Amino acid sequence: MPCILNAANEIAVWAFLHNRIGFLDMTAVVEKCMQNIAFIEKPTLEEYFDSDGEARNFAASLIKM
Repeated sequence: MPCILNAANEIAVWAFLHNRIGFLDMTAVVEKCMQNIAFIEKPTLEEYFDSDGEARNFAASLIKM
């Protein structure tokens, strides 16, 4: 879950800094990612990379970058 939170946060902050979303919208993006990306209890390194990419793609789709 920390991997998902971090990836979603990085996309949300980027979008905010580039005036794509408002300040308060960042939490909504992160929350939706954490609710929709599968939690893996003991992920492998490959699964970390997959979760990171999936969270970034999902966050970007919410922002319509």
